[in-house]
Amino acid sequence: MKTLAVGELKEQFSEVLEKVKNGESFGILYGKRKKPVAMIVPFHEEEVKKERKIGLLDGKVAIKFADDFKMTEEELLNLE
Repeated sequence: MKTLAVGELKEQFSEVLEKVKNGESFGILYGKRKKPVAMIVPFHEEEVKKERKIGLLDGKVAIKFADDFKMTEEELLNLE
């Protein structure tokens, strides 16, 4: 990864973007002490994630509560 001060980035912005398009990354340095503050990295299209099937365990598991089971909404949400 190469690094550039803000002033250098301003001067070379188009060239930097071309290099980023070709896979390079750049760190951006700011201030008198040249502190790293940001990065410019190539953008990668994320693969489309498969939709999750709702009810994956439908018919495969059973949940049964005891007849004397009682819980308030506050207890459920741990608000007490």
